Amino acid sequence: MANQKVTIYHNPRCSKSRQTMELLQQKGIEPEIVEYMKEPPDIETLRHLTRLLGLPAKDLLRSNEQVFKDAGMDETDLSDDDILEAISECPTLLQRPIVVIDDRKAALGRPPENVLEIL
Repeated sequence: MANQKVTIYHNPRCSKSRQTMELLQQKGIEPEIVEYMKEPPDIETLRHLTRLLGLPAKDLLRSNEQVFKDAGMDETDLSDDDILEAISECPTLLQRPIVVIDDRKAALGRPPENVLEIL
């Protein structure tokens, strides 16, 4: 891990995000932190994350958030671009945390132990 770049899309207010950060630090990893609530990722970054995660855009959505329902994201006919644009405009919708290794592989830290698979 010494030569690998580790990035975490982090929300310090989220318990899973904090637990994932702690797990990384226990492994001796000090990741680059992207506080996506302060610096929302653009659509291209989100598209890249979906490719690294191997997930459809809809799996990046926090469907239990009220803002999800308020934004009409529960409609079934939304395209990936519609979803990614909504996340970019309202980063509360982003499932978190996401850990990226060397911009080549990624894991969703729900549960935090998921990130161990890519370390």
